[in-house]
Amino acid sequence: MPTAEAPYRQIANELTAKIRSGELRPGDKLPSTRELAEAYGVHMNTASRALSLLHDRELITGQPGRGTYVADREQ
Repeated sequence: MPTAEAPYRQIANELTAKIRSGELRPGDKLPSTRELAEAYGVHMNTASRALSLLHDRELITGQPGRGTYVADREQ
């Protein structure tokens, strides 16, 4: 029986698609964890986990005290 994709993966995959399509460009600031949680109707831990996954994929970078930004792509 197939299972639904975890909410944090759905969020991460949607943001990944926006980054790869160019909708979100290198240097663009991402919404805060709180803003993502509210936008997707999930707990802040779920939104945080989605951002962690994007960081692991090297698609975003965090700047302490400033926020989270789309990473520059090395091509």
